[in-house]
Amino acid sequence: MTRLRHHLGRDNLTLTGLLVVFSALMAAFIVAPLLAMLQKSVHNAEGDFVGLANFASYFASPALWQSLQNTVVIGVVVTVIVGLLAFGFAFALTRSCMPFKGVFTVIGSAPILAPSLLPAISLIYLFGNQGIAKEVLLGHSIYGPIGIAIGLVLWTFPHALMIISTSLKTSDARLYEAAKALNTSSVRTFFLVTLPGAKYGLISALIVVFTLVVCDFGVPKVIGGQYNVLATDIFKQVVGQQNFAMGAVTSVMLLLPALLAFAGDRWVQKKQQNLFDARSVAYQPEPNRIRDGICLLFCSLISLAILSVIAMAVYGSLVTFWPWNTALSLNNYNFAEFSTYGWAPYFNSLKLAGMVALAGTLVIFTCAYCIEKGQSFAPLRHLLQMLAILPMAVPGMVLGLGYIFFFNHSDNPLSWMYGTLTILVVNTVTHYYTVGHMTAVTALKQLPGEIEAISASLNIPQFKTFFKVTVPVCTPAILEIATYLFVNAMTTTSAIVFLYASDTMPASVSVLNMDDAGQTGPAAAMAVMILLTAAAVKLMHLGANRLSDQYTQAWRHR
Repeated sequence: MTRLRHHLGRDNLTLTGLLVVFSALMAAFIVAPLLAMLQKSVHNAEGDFVGLANFASYFASPALWQSLQNTVVIGVVVTVIVGLLAFGFAFALTRSCMPFKGVFTVIGSAPILAPSLLPAISLIYLFGNQGIAKEVLLGHSIYGPIGIAIGLVLWTFPHALMIISTSLKTSDARLYEAAKALNTSSVRTFFLVTLPGAKYGLISALIVVFTLVVCDFGVPKVIGGQYNVLATDIFKQVVGQQNFAMGAVTSVMLLLPALLAFAGDRWVQKKQQNLFDARSVAYQPEPNRIRDGICLLFCSLISLAILSVIAMAVYGSLVTFWPWNTALSLNNYNFAEFSTYGWAPYFNSLKLAGMVALAGTLVIFTCAYCIEKGQSFAPLRHLLQMLAILPMAVPGMVLGLGYIFFFNHSDNPLSWMYGTLTILVVNTVTHYYTVGHMTAVTALKQLPGEIEAISASLNIPQFKTFFKVTVPVCTPAILEIATYLFVNAMTTTSAIVFLYASDTMPASVSVLNMDDAGQTGPAAAMAVMILLTAAAVKLMHLGANRLSDQYTQAWRHR
């Protein structure tokens, strides 16, 4: 008994030490930059405290006030459109017997592998001043709210699709059998059974989409024209006017809708109940020619739109000089002709994504393990859990601006990181920390708590149990986290647009800069390279999952 108590004390001491280290890291990389940004918002350019004077100036400016209104309008419009389209697409995948479901699933998820800049560039080729289908808009310009809305609908669609599909998959067939026995019409069954069962997933998807829309920087920057939103205002204030105080104020304004959406999402998750238990029967749709035909047509139209946008970006990247020389060539991929950086940004992104995937997965999974499997210092674990969820509520541009204020300071011992690849890695891991953390916690909760107790009774150190049991069992979740971090590190723009140096410029920022310089073809080519790389990594992830199922998940199939 004494040996067991000593063993547990040693393991708890190790986990507590790790918790302290992770708490310090989160304080330095999440809390401190946000506090620095908030502090900057109440100081003037000379560093003097001015209270709310900056906010008064903000609201006194008609242009800045208009940007806030534009942001909310675009957020609401895109959220409603994406909610309707994604729900219909998810309903067709889960509640119909239409053919080609696997193909539609892949196509519907494809835009998530590309930066938000890609659909914006593609829309310029399609509907811009020299676009091949500009007449379709009936005289309206794609440069403005129409272009922003269409681009963001395409980019946020996969995020909503994944959430709503998950909520529609967990339905109890007994409810539909009861509705059928009561001779309830299919329309009434939809509103009484289907919609209530999926309402929390639908609300969560709408909140996620709204947050992504109001925080996105790429689409409004490329195709927004004179239609300003908060994200582009921050960029103009910081990069264009070097007005960091007003940039901080705009960041606070952008933080508010994101925080409200985050609070709403947390409320929805608390309200959501498990509608599927051990006695439930999985719902299997029955063939219905009319319904299946409508679902097939609906999914075909959306898939056609997605494929058209991606194909147009690929085609534009192969055109020699749009629109005067439409001969196909790889000239646009010779980036050295269009930028002094050449291919360097692409390789910088590969290096960045690789480091983010490796370091981020290690930190996220280990931290989640310490929180979930630790036995002591419960207040510290609860605090760390709260800090792990916080990045989801912080827009990328706000976090990036906070990093400027905090790390670009001579008194900060971490100031050596500023302008290096390290700060890009840390910023990207922090920005996408929450989703990885939630994935890891979900996987760890599936493990019985007796594993650590049995290991302790056998006098086996907990770190050995971690490597021999926990890691192999959680391999699918670890691979999912690594892939998620890699893909987002390749495609992100908003979080790192303020932090890169000339020798660390990533590919996504290179796309932005080339498009700004009027080099749409090379910009499309770099965006396509990002898309192909992310798709290749996703295919590797699928292959790794199969190997994982064979060597570490065989126990699930016994």
